[in-house]
Amino acid sequence: MSTPLLHLQDALTSLSIAPSLGASLVNWQVKASGQPLLRPTDANGLASANPRALGCYPLVPWSNRIAGGGIATPDGWLQLSPNTTHDPYPIHGSGWQQAWEVQRQTQRSARLGLSSQIPFAYQALLDIDLHDGCLTLQLTVIHQDTRPMWHGLGLHPYFPRNAHTRLQAAAETVWIGEPGQLPERQEAVPQQWRFERLRPLPTAVVDHAFSGWSGQCLIEQADAGYRLSCSAQGAEHFLLFCPEQRDFFCFEPVSHPINAHHLPQRPGLRLLQRGQRHTLGLRLQYQPLAEQPG
Repeated sequence: MSTPLLHLQDALTSLSIAPSLGASLVNWQVKASGQPLLRPTDANGLASANPRALGCYPLVPWSNRIAGGGIATPDGWLQLSPNTTHDPYPIHGSGWQQAWEVQRQTQRSARLGLSSQIPFAYQALLDIDLHDGCLTLQLTVIHQDTRPMWHGLGLHPYFPRNAHTRLQAAAETVWIGEPGQLPERQEAVPQQWRFERLRPLPTAVVDHAFSGWSGQCLIEQADAGYRLSCSAQGAEHFLLFCPEQRDFFCFEPVSHPINAHHLPQRPGLRLLQRGQRHTLGLRLQYQPLAEQPG
């Protein structure tokens, strides 16, 4: 059975979305050329029905991994189990593994909604808008459980990567852990991971959370003739995932570092009572690069 897709467009770009696959973005591309602005999804990727094979998905009600088999809440221990076959930890919340509903749609905007009972009761909204080549995403969680709970949010976009890809995203610290363990302490960002200015991505694997981020980021694809000017709200941290010898990388704006539920002071998490909400936003502005004189 084919996956139903939602289609949006503005004057410059078009976007396809799979609400039933965790509210995932499938393909965002330039209309005139077909140039992909997120990692392109082919028919096999879509047929996998796995958001991890698509372009971007929301992270709610937490981002990345949680250790310890659960989390402490004001009302006691909440047990959590691994939710994938590839990771020993529960990862990226539960929203990405559920079908969302289309609550409203126009030619260039849509609102998707989710009412979840896993691992506790919450509602989530993803507002998507296209305007003059700018993709705006706003993710909101509304706590619905009678028990107060810790919440975190994030977005997990995949971007094309090749030897010409450049990144600019300044951060103050990076979260580090012992080999094979989740991060537990902050250190100054080493030179090879410093992106105060546009520079190539590291050739070795990077899979870390960075803090002290202003919310501003540039991704330049010089060979493809464009850059993305990015800004995030409600995200003082980002995760950078650069696998070896792959044609993509992930730059994820998040509200909290990895395993924040078990870090001192639970950095970036929000304790929400029933009816309270938390929001994270991301704007990605497509900008063609000026042609160089011959």
